[in-house]
Amino acid sequence: MLDVVDLHRRFGGVTALSGVSIAVRQGSITALIGPNGAGKTTAFATIAGFHRPDRGQMRFLGRDITGWRPERIARLGLVRTFQIVQPFGRLSVRDNIAVGAHLHLARRASALTEAEAVARRLGLAADLDKPADTLPIAGRKRLELARALATRPRMLLLDEVMAGLNPAEVAALMPVIREIRDGGVTLLMIEHVMQAVAELAERCIVLAEGRVIATGTVAEVARDPVVVDAYLGEGAAARLADHHAA
Repeated sequence: MLDVVDLHRRFGGVTALSGVSIAVRQGSITALIGPNGAGKTTAFATIAGFHRPDRGQMRFLGRDITGWRPERIARLGLVRTFQIVQPFGRLSVRDNIAVGAHLHLARRASALTEAEAVARRLGLAADLDKPADTLPIAGRKRLELARALATRPRMLLLDEVMAGLNPAEVAALMPVIREIRDGGVTLLMIEHVMQAVAELAERCIVLAEGRVIATGTVAEVARDPVVVDAYLGEGAAARLADHHAA
């Protein structure tokens, strides 16, 4: 569904991505993991059109999207969320979600109807009339997901959707992520919460210093000595493998 081949991106004298290749099959949940500064968010921003690659090719649904602008990529069905959630704070939850719906729906009434349907899927129906800036962090994370879903994506790039959540909130959000996939949306997720990676992801791609250092199932990357040394450490690797086995 998504094929990224030999992606390179530099910022001045800093190499953020060096020969990154990513393949995501339709209907899957794939995790993109690695240490801070590995290039994960740069990869997302480049795939979604916010940065132009210096070299490489990106294909989505069989079409070459290299160099496309973000709105054109989004209209094709490839949409990203952001690690730092920034809703339109003074607008209601309903209106925030409707902003996403307007990508495909010109009429306000249709966009608002779509917003209410998406809010129900994300557990936000009771919050539709609240100002977005009154939501707690868990609610804002769901709102970010809702805005993205309202664009009717074929694939979502989820940038640390679990960040800042407590264990109970992580546990409550994981079934929502599965439901989104089961509803026909393919997911590529950047995530540091290893419980979520172990329980949700079918495959992992590991980045370090702008390069892919491992690709495989959760169990395979947890056993890879290069990944253990560069990112997980022995303790985290054991916990990741145990979570996945359970």
